[in-house]
Amino acid sequence: MKKIVILLTLSIFTLACKNNEVVEKPEKVKMSVQDSARIAKEIENFSPENHVNSMEMVFGKPKFNIKTIGILVYDGVNDLDLMGPRYVLGQAMGVKTQLISIKKGTIKTVMGVEIVPNTTIDAINQLDILIIPGGFKGTIEAAYNEELHKWIRKIDKTTKYTGAVCTGVWVLGATGLLENKKASTNWYKEEEFLKKYKAIPANQRYTKDGKYWTSAGVTAGMDMSLAIMKDIYGDKYAQAIMLDMEYDPHPPIEGGTQEKTNWAVNWIMEAMYDGGVIPLIDSLEARKEKNKIKIK
Repeated sequence: MKKIVILLTLSIFTLACKNNEVVEKPEKVKMSVQDSARIAKEIENFSPENHVNSMEMVFGKPKFNIKTIGILVYDGVNDLDLMGPRYVLGQAMGVKTQLISIKKGTIKTVMGVEIVPNTTIDAINQLDILIIPGGFKGTIEAAYNEELHKWIRKIDKTTKYTGAVCTGVWVLGATGLLENKKASTNWYKEEEFLKKYKAIPANQRYTKDGKYWTSAGVTAGMDMSLAIMKDIYGDKYAQAIMLDMEYDPHPPIEGGTQEKTNWAVNWIMEAMYDGGVIPLIDSLEARKEKNKIKIK
């Protein structure tokens, strides 16, 4: 009984410390009277053949001329970390979107789905947008993969947007690119991991700092991707994607963040994460130190 009371007290304290998470209300899509009148007139003359002109009138012109989008994939990548951004960003106009693997051959997601990537990192030297999804074992290993880090830093030199989802932020952080930048990541030991990579915890569902975009776990990658699309193509285009997805989440119960989750659920989830993450990181850190000694 005493242990339960202690756990309850610690959980309440932990959640109280996390209550500074920033929750922003979605923006309303606004339209001027002049634009409304102009589009209303266009509607009278609309036909499928002239839809390109109509689209430009409604959506406007993009901020950047985006041509290439790459999403990193590897064994153990989280399915939705990957497919959420792939679906949203895949609706960019006239853009080549590729799944880029660390190695040749098929990869298997954390849920066991086999995916055939479009190409490998060795074949890609330039991208306009790079997205790094998270996962579990494969992601932690990628956070210690120096060759991958070199590739990410090389690609980052050409990108208009470099982003990461969930624990994929750990991989991006390991490259040094997030140093002194505001960032978000998965809820598990969020501040600890961000500070490890000298990033500044933002306590947001997704965060933009310059060209770097990072998000909290899994579903937050879709919100981040929609925000990127809004930044490039404007709010109306992002809203069109949302309507295509019928994206208006209404979960059956309150949850999804530590603040909204029952204390006992918080405790068991963190304990389960500890059991898998900590031993793996310890072994990779030991290997890293051993390699340093060999080099010396």
